[in-house]
Amino acid sequence: MADENSGASGKSLSFQCCIVGGGPAGMMLGYLLGRAGIKTVVLEKHADFFRDFRGDTVHPSTMKVMQELGLLDDFLKVPHQNVEIMEGIFGNTTIRLADLRRLNTPCPYIAFMPQWDFLNFLEGKGRRFSELQVLKNTEAVDIIKNGDRIVGVVAKSPGEDLRIAADLTVACDGRHSTLRDLAGLTVEDVGAPIDVLWFRVGKTKADSDGVFARIKAGQMMVMLDRDDYWQCAYVIAKGGIEAIKARGLDAFRANVASLAPVLAKNIGGVKSWDNVKLLTVTIDRLKQWALPGLLCIGDAAHAMSPVGGVGVNLAVQDAVATANLLFDKFGSGGPSLADLEKIQERRSFPVRVTQGMQVVVQNNLINRAISEKNLEPPLVMKLVTRFPWLQGITARAIGIGVRPEHVHSIEA
Repeated sequence: MADENSGASGKSLSFQCCIVGGGPAGMMLGYLLGRAGIKTVVLEKHADFFRDFRGDTVHPSTMKVMQELGLLDDFLKVPHQNVEIMEGIFGNTTIRLADLRRLNTPCPYIAFMPQWDFLNFLEGKGRRFSELQVLKNTEAVDIIKNGDRIVGVVAKSPGEDLRIAADLTVACDGRHSTLRDLAGLTVEDVGAPIDVLWFRVGKTKADSDGVFARIKAGQMMVMLDRDDYWQCAYVIAKGGIEAIKARGLDAFRANVASLAPVLAKNIGGVKSWDNVKLLTVTIDRLKQWALPGLLCIGDAAHAMSPVGGVGVNLAVQDAVATANLLFDKFGSGGPSLADLEKIQERRSFPVRVTQGMQVVVQNNLINRAISEKNLEPPLVMKLVTRFPWLQGITARAIGIGVRPEHVHSIEA
């Protein structure tokens, strides 16, 4: 941990807000603060946004935010696939999980868009704000303190070290946040009994399949249509990867093809275990999101399960709430700790409710699905499938969520 007066070498920069991490929370907050005339920098440690292990689901709540910012028309020009109805196959029974067409919102569907396209879009639109900078290949490696207040970060970029002074530092650097570890913030593990195997299978544009999730004979898989390939998430028990590998790649490919026959002709493209990546599922949250001069939001404050695909959208909601509550607090030294604590007060309830629902689904559906051989759909799923009005309730829970945020920060 560096001291403000340590005299360490490196180029010095100064901003009102330094955002660490160029994911959905970081890029949306950067856009909103730059829009409000706050001198802001976003630090992204990679050279680009292209990472395969990132959520693709842009929900109606996020597209409503895009509309409020005047960005929706251009956003919808970015290549994506729309899903209005979420269906699954549970054993031999087709179930309907949600009908998003029942939502009263500008975009009553989920847009499947690679996250790098979403982030590139925000970066491109943010270039019109002179107060916003995005520094790539720049990794925050330490925090700078003045007494008990965090007043910036030390960062490394190609060829030089940086000392970035900031009235407020916001950690948006994900579930393995460097900043929250350096600050000593305590993480509460909520628990997740599953992991995910992440791989892609080729497809032609003519291939189509409206089934979102498949559960059969002790297996579960979710398929995302990325136009020229299927992105597959094969759910396994926590720590079960070695048992899967021990049965062999041929057995794994056969299981995948039996779950989703549409994949059978191209599953051979999964040529080795190098093509199958393990995603460790975590559900956790910070007990305290803020310290003087530091705020954590998005996955840095609360890691979500992939259940419902809500991670991107909760991160965006955090960013909107943060900008709403703080955009006018940068006049004299930056937001106070009391100002920052209002973010946690605002966002803790939707996080806890959403994580609670994810735990219920994991423990009572997914964990059963991957451990039992003979399954019948739970009664609640049968009822949702039978009564269309219930599909509107599940659609709202997934697509809009708890306490959706709306843009109240100004455009300078």
